[in-house]
Amino acid sequence: MNDYNTSVPVQRIERSIFLIRGHKILLDSDLADLYGVKTKYLIQAVKRNIERFPPDFMFQLTNDEFDAMRSQIVTSKGKGGRRYLPYAFTEQGVAMLSSVLRSKRAIQVNIAIMRVFVRLRELMLSHRELAHRLAELEHHLKYHDKQIQSIFEAIHRLISIPKKQKKIGFEVKERAAAYRKGGRKRME
Repeated sequence: MNDYNTSVPVQRIERSIFLIRGHKILLDSDLADLYGVKTKYLIQAVKRNIERFPPDFMFQLTNDEFDAMRSQIVTSKGKGGRRYLPYAFTEQGVAMLSSVLRSKRAIQVNIAIMRVFVRLRELMLSHRELAHRLAELEHHLKYHDKQIQSIFEAIHRLISIPKKQKKIGFEVKERAAAYRKGGRKRME
């Protein structure tokens, strides 16, 4: 059994995957390089079997998409000697290439690419789950922050020193009755 890691550069595959039109894709030139063939031969094989490559398996990039991709991967301004815009192959399109290209190298490359796509999908799912958990934690912290702030406000009210000192005991606020010395006055 061949170990696909020894003959197929997995890191190269990972760096060659881009997101276009909501699909993870590989460009025809990158695939040709991985398969060890010229890009024009790869495209010829695909065009001879074009019914196997519907638009969700393979599509040609627009000028805007190609320009945006060129700026992402910092390539030269020219089209690298290309006379046409590159073709993009989705995961399903790469899998279909295995039925068109039948060399041992093509089989090893397809297996490696499928494994990379699976690993990327797993990473995206774990990142999505992590993002969801972080959002929940943030929500709980905001709720707890409000509660903790209320507790601190109550504690500050309890320990703050009042501006007026209250006297202990009773304070009579009405006028006192006038009493004379020597007892009661007799009525005459």
